[in-house]
Amino acid sequence: MVDYARLHCFVSGHVHGVGFRYFTQAKAHQYDLTGWVRNIPDGRVEFVAEGTVGMLNDLLRDIKIGPSAGFVSDVEVKWEKFTGEFKNFRIRL
Repeated sequence: MVDYARLHCFVSGHVHGVGFRYFTQAKAHQYDLTGWVRNIPDGRVEFVAEGTVGMLNDLLRDIKIGPSAGFVSDVEVKWEKFTGEFKNFRIRL
């Protein structure tokens, strides 16, 4: 049996202007996840991803490292109930 979940995160550090949203989108596609990512005005990046728990954990591991041009100081993680509402993973503006 495969468990599905939703991961809602806020990423702090040097995450604006370093390709973090594109990094997150590429990783989500790699792990066959759906959802979205966006910059928020307080300097953090917010994302919601849905898929298997194993693939979400893989994404979370990669997010904590981030792209080479950036620096992640903290990831606020909220596990939520899977909804299946997304068809793909996109960058929100």
